[in-house]
Amino acid sequence: MTPDRVRVVLVDDQPLVRAGLRVLIADSPDLEILGEAGTGAEAVQLVQDVRPDVVVMDIRMPGMDGIEATRLITAGPNTARVLVLTTFDDDEYVYGALRAGASGFLVKDMDLDDILTAIRVVAVGEALIAPRVTRRLIEEFAARPEPTAAPRHGATEGITDREREVLTLIGRGLSNDEIAGRLFISPATAKAHVRRLFSKLAARDRVQLVIIAYELGLVSPSR
Repeated sequence: MTPDRVRVVLVDDQPLVRAGLRVLIADSPDLEILGEAGTGAEAVQLVQDVRPDVVVMDIRMPGMDGIEATRLITAGPNTARVLVLTTFDDDEYVYGALRAGASGFLVKDMDLDDILTAIRVVAVGEALIAPRVTRRLIEEFAARPEPTAAPRHGATEGITDREREVLTLIGRGLSNDEIAGRLFISPATAKAHVRRLFSKLAARDRVQLVIIAYELGLVSPSR
Protein backbone atom coordinates (compact mmCIF):
# COMPACT_ATOMS: atom_id res chain seq x y z
CA MET A 1 0.00 0.00 0.00
CA THR A 2 1.13 3.55 -0.73
CA PRO A 3 0.67 6.20 2.00
CA ASP A 4 -1.97 8.83 1.17
CA ARG A 5 0.69 11.48 1.59
CA VAL A 6 4.46 10.99 1.84
CA ARG A 7 6.16 13.55 4.06
CA VAL A 8 9.59 14.53 2.78
CA VAL A 9 12.62 16.43 4.06
CA LEU A 10 15.17 17.73 1.54
CA VAL A 11 18.83 17.87 2.55
CA ASP A 12 21.41 19.45 0.23
CA ASP A 13 23.94 22.23 0.68
CA GLN A 14 23.08 23.62 -2.77
CA PRO A 15 19.96 25.83 -2.60
CA LEU A 16 19.36 25.42 -6.34
CA VAL A 17 19.13 21.64 -5.98
CA ARG A 18 16.64 21.98 -3.14
CA ALA A 19 14.66 24.55 -5.11
CA GLY A 20 14.43 22.22 -8.11
CA LEU A 21 13.24 19.32 -5.99
CA ARG A 22 10.80 21.58 -4.17
CA VAL A 23 9.18 22.65 -7.44
CA LEU A 24 9.06 19.06 -8.65
CA ILE A 25 7.45 17.74 -5.48
CA ALA A 26 4.99 20.63 -5.27
CA ASP A 27 3.29 19.30 -8.40
CA SER A 28 2.73 15.89 -6.77
CA PRO A 29 -0.39 15.84 -4.56
CA ASP A 30 0.77 12.69 -2.74
CA LEU A 31 4.08 14.25 -1.64
CA GLU A 32 4.59 17.00 0.92
CA ILE A 33 7.81 18.80 1.89
CA LEU A 34 8.03 19.32 5.65
CA GLY A 35 11.33 21.17 5.60
CA GLU A 36 14.80 21.63 4.15
CA ALA A 37 18.33 21.51 5.55
CA GLY A 38 21.73 22.52 4.18
CA THR A 39 23.95 20.43 6.47
CA GLY A 40 23.92 17.02 8.09
CA ALA A 41 23.56 18.46 11.57
CA GLU A 42 20.57 20.56 10.51
CA ALA A 43 19.05 17.48 8.90
CA VAL A 44 19.30 15.37 12.05
CA GLN A 45 17.62 18.07 14.12
CA LEU A 46 14.94 18.73 11.50
CA VAL A 47 14.06 15.04 11.26
CA GLN A 48 13.67 14.88 15.03
CA ASP A 49 11.38 17.91 14.94
CA VAL A 50 9.07 17.09 12.02
CA ARG A 51 9.21 13.25 11.76
CA PRO A 52 9.17 12.82 7.96
CA ASP A 53 8.65 9.55 6.09
CA VAL A 54 11.56 10.03 3.68
CA VAL A 55 14.73 12.11 3.75
CA VAL A 56 16.35 12.92 0.40
CA MET A 57 19.97 13.18 1.54
CA ASP A 58 22.99 14.72 -0.15
CA ILE A 59 26.37 13.19 0.72
CA ARG A 60 28.96 15.94 0.45
CA MET A 61 28.07 18.78 2.78
CA PRO A 62 30.06 21.04 5.10
CA GLY A 63 30.47 19.86 8.68
CA MET A 64 28.56 16.64 9.28
CA ASP A 65 28.27 14.81 5.97
CA GLY A 66 25.34 12.78 4.70
CA ILE A 67 26.79 9.47 5.86
CA GLU A 68 26.95 10.43 9.51
CA ALA A 69 23.58 12.15 9.29
CA THR A 70 22.11 8.98 7.78
CA ARG A 71 23.58 6.86 10.56
CA LEU A 72 22.03 9.09 13.21
CA ILE A 73 18.67 9.38 11.46
CA THR A 74 18.25 5.65 10.87
CA ALA A 75 19.34 4.56 14.35
CA GLY A 76 16.50 2.89 16.20
CA PRO A 77 13.04 1.68 15.15
CA ASN A 78 10.31 3.64 13.38
CA THR A 79 12.70 6.17 11.89
CA ALA A 80 12.62 8.08 8.62
CA ARG A 81 13.97 6.28 5.58
CA VAL A 82 16.90 7.88 3.80
CA LEU A 83 17.30 8.16 0.05
CA VAL A 84 20.84 9.23 -0.80
CA LEU A 85 21.46 11.87 -3.46
CA THR A 86 24.78 11.38 -5.26
CA THR A 87 26.63 12.07 -8.48
CA PHE A 88 27.60 8.36 -8.36
CA ASP A 89 30.56 8.39 -10.73
CA ASP A 90 32.80 10.26 -8.32
CA ASP A 91 31.01 9.87 -5.00
CA GLU A 92 32.58 6.93 -3.18
CA TYR A 93 30.91 7.95 0.06
CA VAL A 94 27.71 6.25 -1.07
CA TYR A 95 29.14 2.88 0.02
CA GLY A 96 29.40 4.20 3.54
CA ALA A 97 25.87 5.55 3.29
CA LEU A 98 24.50 2.07 2.60
CA ARG A 99 26.30 0.74 5.65
CA ALA A 100 24.91 3.66 7.62
CA GLY A 101 21.35 2.57 6.87
CA ALA A 102 20.32 4.32 3.66
CA SER A 103 17.49 2.59 1.83
CA GLY A 104 18.77 3.54 -1.61
CA PHE A 105 20.10 6.38 -3.64
CA LEU A 106 19.32 8.80 -6.42
CA VAL A 107 21.58 10.09 -9.19
CA LYS A 108 21.38 13.85 -9.56
CA ASP A 109 21.01 13.73 -13.34
CA MET A 110 18.30 11.06 -13.39
CA ASP A 111 14.86 11.63 -14.88
CA LEU A 112 12.65 13.79 -12.66
CA ASP A 113 9.78 11.32 -12.74
CA ASP A 114 12.18 8.62 -11.53
CA ILE A 115 13.05 10.80 -8.54
CA LEU A 116 9.39 10.98 -7.55
CA THR A 117 8.99 7.25 -8.04
CA ALA A 118 12.06 6.61 -5.91
CA ILE A 119 10.65 8.63 -3.04
CA ARG A 120 7.39 6.68 -3.18
CA VAL A 121 9.19 3.33 -3.35
CA VAL A 122 11.26 4.08 -0.27
CA ALA A 123 8.22 5.40 1.60
CA VAL A 124 6.46 2.03 1.44
CA GLY A 125 9.44 0.17 2.88
CA GLU A 126 11.20 -0.95 -0.27
CA ALA A 127 14.74 -0.14 -1.34
CA LEU A 128 16.20 0.90 -4.67
CA ILE A 129 17.97 -1.91 -6.47
CA ALA A 130 18.01 -0.41 -9.96
CA PRO A 131 20.10 -2.52 -12.34
CA ARG A 132 21.42 0.57 -14.17
CA VAL A 133 23.24 1.83 -11.12
CA THR A 134 22.96 -0.52 -8.17
CA ARG A 135 24.76 -3.53 -9.54
CA ARG A 136 27.86 -1.45 -10.17
CA LEU A 137 27.48 0.21 -6.80
CA ILE A 138 27.08 -3.04 -4.87
CA GLU A 139 29.97 -4.67 -6.69
CA GLU A 140 32.21 -1.77 -5.75
CA PHE A 141 30.86 -1.88 -2.22
CA ALA A 142 31.48 -5.61 -1.93
CA ALA A 143 35.07 -5.18 -3.05
CA ARG A 144 35.67 -2.73 -0.20
CA PRO A 145 34.71 -4.58 2.99
CA GLU A 146 34.83 -2.41 6.06
CA PRO A 147 37.88 -3.50 8.09
CA THR A 148 36.05 -3.15 11.37
CA ALA A 149 32.86 -4.83 10.21
CA ALA A 150 31.80 -7.75 12.36
CA PRO A 151 31.81 -11.10 10.54
CA ARG A 152 28.45 -12.70 9.89
CA HIS A 153 29.51 -16.31 10.58
CA GLY A 154 26.45 -18.47 11.05
CA ALA A 155 24.10 -15.71 9.93
CA THR A 156 22.31 -18.06 7.53
CA GLU A 157 22.04 -21.05 9.84
CA GLY A 158 18.34 -20.40 10.44
CA ILE A 159 17.30 -19.99 6.81
CA THR A 160 16.13 -22.72 4.45
CA ASP A 161 17.83 -23.76 1.22
CA ARG A 162 15.10 -22.00 -0.73
CA GLU A 163 15.57 -18.80 1.29
CA ARG A 164 19.30 -19.01 0.61
CA GLU A 165 18.52 -19.21 -3.12
CA VAL A 166 16.25 -16.18 -2.81
CA LEU A 167 18.92 -14.25 -0.89
CA THR A 168 21.46 -15.02 -3.61
CA LEU A 169 19.12 -13.70 -6.30
CA ILE A 170 18.39 -10.58 -4.25
CA GLY A 171 22.14 -10.04 -4.09
CA ARG A 172 22.27 -10.18 -7.87
CA GLY A 173 19.73 -7.37 -8.08
CA LEU A 174 16.63 -9.34 -9.07
CA SER A 175 13.14 -8.10 -8.20
CA ASN A 176 10.51 -10.33 -6.55
CA ASP A 177 8.89 -11.01 -9.92
CA GLU A 178 12.24 -11.92 -11.46
CA ILE A 179 13.03 -14.21 -8.53
CA ALA A 180 9.66 -15.90 -8.95
CA GLY A 181 10.36 -16.52 -12.63
CA ARG A 182 13.86 -17.82 -11.98
CA LEU A 183 12.74 -20.25 -9.24
CA PHE A 184 9.41 -21.20 -10.85
CA ILE A 185 7.38 -19.98 -7.88
CA SER A 186 4.58 -17.43 -7.60
CA PRO A 187 5.38 -13.76 -6.94
CA ALA A 188 3.44 -14.04 -3.66
CA THR A 189 5.68 -16.93 -2.57
CA ALA A 190 8.79 -15.00 -3.53
CA LYS A 191 7.57 -12.03 -1.51
CA ALA A 192 6.91 -14.30 1.48
CA HIS A 193 10.47 -15.64 1.31
CA VAL A 194 11.83 -12.09 1.22
CA ARG A 195 9.76 -11.13 4.28
CA ARG A 196 11.11 -14.11 6.20
CA LEU A 197 14.65 -13.13 5.25
CA PHE A 198 14.02 -9.63 6.63
CA SER A 199 12.99 -11.18 9.93
CA LYS A 200 15.60 -13.94 10.19
CA LEU A 201 18.54 -11.74 9.16
CA ALA A 202 17.32 -8.63 11.02
CA ALA A 203 17.57 -6.66 7.78
CA ARG A 204 15.95 -3.24 7.57
CA ASP A 205 15.30 -3.41 3.83
CA ARG A 206 16.35 -4.92 0.53
CA VAL A 207 19.60 -2.99 0.35
CA GLN A 208 20.76 -4.64 3.57
CA LEU A 209 19.84 -8.06 2.19
CA VAL A 210 22.02 -7.33 -0.85
CA ILE A 211 24.89 -6.36 1.42
CA ILE A 212 24.45 -9.51 3.53
CA ALA A 213 24.44 -11.68 0.40
CA TYR A 214 27.80 -10.22 -0.62
CA GLU A 215 29.31 -10.40 2.87
CA LEU A 216 28.33 -14.07 3.13
CA GLY A 217 29.92 -14.86 -0.21
CA LEU A 218 26.64 -15.87 -1.85
CA VAL A 219 27.33 -13.34 -4.58
CA SER A 220 30.58 -11.90 -5.83
CA PRO A 221 31.35 -9.13 -8.33
CA SER A 222 32.24 -11.73 -10.97
CA ARG A 223 28.94 -13.62 -10.67
